[in-house]
Amino acid sequence: MSLPATSSASVSSIALTGRVPDGVPYVTRYTPNAMVGSVDNLATEAGVEMLRRGGNAVDAALAANAVLTVVLPNQCGLGGDLFALVHHNRERPVALNASGWTGSGADPTVLRRAGHTRMPPSGEIASVPIPGCVDGWVELQRRFSNLPLQEILEPARRYAHDGFPASPFLVQAIPKIANTAAASELAPDGTLSPGQVIQRPGMARLLAGIGSGGRENFYEGEFGQGLIRMGRGLYTEQDLSRVQAEWVTPLGMRVWGRDVWTAPPNSQGYLLLSAAWIAERLDLPTPEDPLWAHLLIEAARQAAFDRPEVLHERADGEALLSPTRLQPRLSAISRSNVADLTDRYMQGGTTYLCAVDKDGMSVSLIQSNAMSFGSGLVVEDTGVFLQNRGIGFSLEEGHPAEYGPGRRPPHTLSPVLVTNPDRSLHAVLGIRGGDSQPQVLLQLLVRLLKHDQDPAEAMAAGRWILRGTDDATSFNTWGYSGSVRTALEGQSPQSWPDALRSLGHTVEVDPSYDHPFGHAQIILSDGERLAGAADPRALSGSIGGY
Repeated sequence: MSLPATSSASVSSIALTGRVPDGVPYVTRYTPNAMVGSVDNLATEAGVEMLRRGGNAVDAALAANAVLTVVLPNQCGLGGDLFALVHHNRERPVALNASGWTGSGADPTVLRRAGHTRMPPSGEIASVPIPGCVDGWVELQRRFSNLPLQEILEPARRYAHDGFPASPFLVQAIPKIANTAAASELAPDGTLSPGQVIQRPGMARLLAGIGSGGRENFYEGEFGQGLIRMGRGLYTEQDLSRVQAEWVTPLGMRVWGRDVWTAPPNSQGYLLLSAAWIAERLDLPTPEDPLWAHLLIEAARQAAFDRPEVLHERADGEALLSPTRLQPRLSAISRSNVADLTDRYMQGGTTYLCAVDKDGMSVSLIQSNAMSFGSGLVVEDTGVFLQNRGIGFSLEEGHPAEYGPGRRPPHTLSPVLVTNPDRSLHAVLGIRGGDSQPQVLLQLLVRLLKHDQDPAEAMAAGRWILRGTDDATSFNTWGYSGSVRTALEGQSPQSWPDALRSLGHTVEVDPSYDHPFGHAQIILSDGERLAGAADPRALSGSIGGY
């Protein structure tokens, strides 16, 4: 993609409006050297600060992520998991899986005897695998950083200790925990308003400890001991001494002339690559045409038709992407009606950020609590909300993703990185949204790679996402025997709803630029400059650089 020319006189970010309709709050920003994109301006600024100090893209991503764990505890935190892709020197990207394993005391029979048929989503410690975030930070810093971890974490520690202004996004989320003890630190009087200053002394203490002593000060210190007490036999000291992060081989596929990379299982990233392989072969019309939406929806449905069966930590990602497996799904797509998958199916809180430095190192990082505020459980005196990523497990006896000791659950987190055929960087992008992550990423990739849209234009466009028939969450889309609803954003083309209904889709129209359609970040490179956009659906998205 060729980026528009910028003034050679500028040395800072240049805000330029791309090909976006009037009145749409989206902008593509251009920088000559380096760029960071995140869901919050304080986090983005911390990342840019590291770049100016001589840090690289990993240092910037870690600093931004650390700030997000402080200022957006509804979306991510030290009690959650992390996936990352890192690309440098025109080499094959590397992937980090920092999703934690369950404790050695995890027992599915206990939950089944209590009457559970699915993993409990909140208030239950059994749904809390050991958090992998901190081990992810330590591994990324050890392998790639220019700066010491203590310096990287200092902006986050400072905001936690001195205070930070509440963002509109956090304020909107507070009612979810307003009547719980967990809200006492964030909203001591029961309410919170935008700009209100919040201090998180427990987080400041933990961040200082991690900076000075690494993982041991976290997993074997105050947090780890508190988690063991909460688990009442679910976790042991030996469980927490095990490093919860490992380097893995990313999955890659060439589509529309470029190589798209993502994390392998237990991540659901293979769904994006599968759907993209199918979509590339469908003779897509322009995005304004309802047929464009129909064909991409069908590609996503076909790619994910057996997700509950096949996604688990031991799944073979390459086999899931084989043309032999995908060709029948491509053949089953009709341009004139919705495919019937009912005979083939089996029965949040996340934040994404990206960074590119002046030497071309790029990072695509996604970090999550799972649902908003995770399990709703907090480790005493730390302010750390524990994830509920265990909801990805099955309680079906003998299922490959059955809940049990020392296991990783199926994961929705799907970071994306795109390289050119010569292995130079083309793009980093990602999004929050549970099961809808690969669906929206597919739409963004098609707009960027096939239709040559700039970041703001792709970001502003109306999106579709698929939902289960009677589940309000975004974590069980594929558990309804093939019956899914298609939700459209209000700014989608006016022709879409009726045309999609005529093809057999069950359609509902949501408000324009609505939160459930995800918070994306995009950075593109043409080798000379960077172009990026942050998603205003988050109310606080930010892109910056120099």
